[in-house]
Amino acid sequence: MNEFTEFAVFTAREAGQLLKSRLHAPHSIDYKGVVNLVTEADRMSEELILNRIQQHFPDHSVLTEESPEKERSSKYRWIIDPLDGTTNYAHGYPVFCVSIALEEQGILSGVVYNPMMDEMFYAEKGKGSWLNGQRISVSDTSDLSRSLLATGFPYDIRESDNNNLDYFNLMIKEAQAIRHAGAAALDMAYVAAGRFDGFWELKLMPWDTAAASLLIQEAGGIVTALSGEDFSMTAPHVLASNGGIHQQMLSALRKAR
Repeated sequence: MNEFTEFAVFTAREAGQLLKSRLHAPHSIDYKGVVNLVTEADRMSEELILNRIQQHFPDHSVLTEESPEKERSSKYRWIIDPLDGTTNYAHGYPVFCVSIALEEQGILSGVVYNPMMDEMFYAEKGKGSWLNGQRISVSDTSDLSRSLLATGFPYDIRESDNNNLDYFNLMIKEAQAIRHAGAAALDMAYVAAGRFDGFWELKLMPWDTAAASLLIQEAGGIVTALSGEDFSMTAPHVLASNGGIHQQMLSALRKAR
């Protein structure tokens, strides 16, 4: 690993273990929307990560979920989700992760850490994807009807008709099965590891997809916009797959429009 990836791995593990230690503690919960919440653990994890970046890379910019963006002079920018799966976490459901990526004209390093299973997913541009020191790759499934997919639903599902229910209702009949675990970065890491064959979701943010998109690409998969256009972290509707079912997923999703 280069120094940036080593730093991200160490910091993600430290933040993840903090989250794990507090999973069953009483939580202070605030609401950013009707069902969009944030806990004291989100803020504690974020503070830990921001402090580590300030110590090691004080001139780097930072984009993180719970604080205003910090723009600095460096060409590097860290993109952080200190707790992906906050709703799960607040209910004591042990499916969540920490996501840390480094950007410089594209994502250079990406880390997704699942503390409950002590699974460290990491990738460097051009150097492959890894899980706990072992190289990983996407699945070889080529038939959508035999595929295990993952998806999620946006926080404004009660207010907006663009809520993924139409896509889900169609895709559940096309795939072998669909899972909704509630942590997009972890779902995408599982695509990279071959556990899921494909993933789609609407209204994601850069901290949801930055690290995980590199994991998938370096594991041999494909990440695009839901339309099939090139992936961009500013395009919130994301489609990811092992590559073998990508066009089949695109064709199926288009039927719902």
